[in-house]
Amino acid sequence: MRVSAAFLIVMAASLALAADGRGQAGTDWPSFRCTPDMAGVAHSALPDKLERLWTYEAGSAVTSTAAIVGGRVFVGTDDGEVLCLDLRDGKRQWKFKAGDTISASPCVVGGVVYVGDKDGIFFALNAANGEKLWQFKTKGEIISSATPAPGVVLFGSYDNHLYCLDAKTGAKKWAFKADSYVHCSPCVGGKLVSIAGCDGHVRMIDLDSGKEQAAARTNGNFAACPAYKDGHVFVGDMTGQYFCVRCKDGEIVWKREDKDGGACFAAAALAGDSVIFASRGRKVFCLSRKDGKELWSVRTKGRIDSSPVVAGKTVYVGSADGNLYGLRLADGKQVWKFAAGAAISASPAVSQARLVIGTDDGAVYCLGEKRSSLPKK
Repeated sequence: MRVSAAFLIVMAASLALAADGRGQAGTDWPSFRCTPDMAGVAHSALPDKLERLWTYEAGSAVTSTAAIVGGRVFVGTDDGEVLCLDLRDGKRQWKFKAGDTISASPCVVGGVVYVGDKDGIFFALNAANGEKLWQFKTKGEIISSATPAPGVVLFGSYDNHLYCLDAKTGAKKWAFKADSYVHCSPCVGGKLVSIAGCDGHVRMIDLDSGKEQAAARTNGNFAACPAYKDGHVFVGDMTGQYFCVRCKDGEIVWKREDKDGGACFAAAALAGDSVIFASRGRKVFCLSRKDGKELWSVRTKGRIDSSPVVAGKTVYVGSADGNLYGLRLADGKQVWKFAAGAAISASPAVSQARLVIGTDDGAVYCLGEKRSSLPKK
């Protein structure tokens, strides 16, 4: 771990981003699922009809989900680049070259971009110019998107650890060792960090100490991150089982098995009393958060690794069939579709009435209402 002198100017850079008139913090999408509880619900409404506003060609696959903060889009590529694009027109502001593929979503907090790569290095970058502030080396791939918590940043590694680092310096606060890879992004609910691991456990870990407080053991393994609400987490596994787990004691409150055997790679979205899952069985489905009863189900023509996002009364999700779908939250009816022309593995990011998503052929799309405009610089 190394601290750069450039960290001394981060606060000034953060203030500059806010002062140039572009920042609307209340509608930002700063990390993988927008909020640390991984609910996947946008703070910004979207117009009924979304149209393509701009496209950025990244030159390699974009499976990383974008972060949107202060009128800028931050996203990783399979070529190992972190890109910063202007939300208004898609023009590149800067790029940072890491050592390997970046499939994790950047996390942008306090003027700093946090992201790890498949070489096992976790970076902190100046959000204003992409300059490296510090880095932390793990012993395995980092697929896990970073999650912020007060004063710290959390992420998992294929060296079987969940890490908690000081957000300013990168110093290790603690590291929790699981029994296998920590592929998922950490979920923070209250004072607990939840992870669902390749070891088949859904674990609740104390945020301050890094000590396990409770765990549920299943017969499967997990790639998706848990989503938290009201003392429970919701997550699907790679065998097609979907769980509601009580955080205080690790009890499985309900379990639903997908009769089609669709593995779950995507994180759930939580809206009201509903939990929306997507599966590699080529479908999106909505369950009752209380008892797991199915409320509706919709099929696509390709597997779904993209995590669904709720914006207003609509669920947005990408598919390997090359389409981005808008489904009515109430009943799953398709109300909108965008043909990207290539498989979509990334998840939507929503800010300032715009949706940004990358595709497996290297395009980054920004969709919104053509009549809408963002504040001028």
